[in-house]
Amino acid sequence: QVQLVESGGGLVQAGGSLRLSCAASGRTLSINAMGWFRQAPGKEREFVARINWSGGATYYTDSVKGRFTISRGNGKNTVNLQMNSLKPEDTAVYSCAASRSADVASARWFDYWGQGTQVTVSS
Repeated sequence: QVQLVESGGGLVQAGGSLRLSCAASGRTLSINAMGWFRQAPGKEREFVARINWSGGATYYTDSVKGRFTISRGNGKNTVNLQMNSLKPEDTAVYSCAASRSADVASARWFDYWGQGTQVTVSS
């Protein structure tokens, strides 16, 4: 099993920045990719970004390209999501996820999930 703990959510004004972090523990050798998803009230969960553990290839949903950056943290099993130029429509609960597969973007391919952290962007 892999445990994921997110941190860094909060309230920010439109145009501002936030940095989310996710720390993985447990059977981390099984991880080949980590990603971020978000779910706004009344909406389905949406893929945001993913990074492969080997090689570091990244992939983003179109709505965050150029504004969000996913990266591995200084800790061996951490992943960060730097969110710049935030918009009110970015408001959601953001969840970290880990996959035993690489190059994935669908939630069904992610095996482990964090509890989520709230991001609220005010206009």
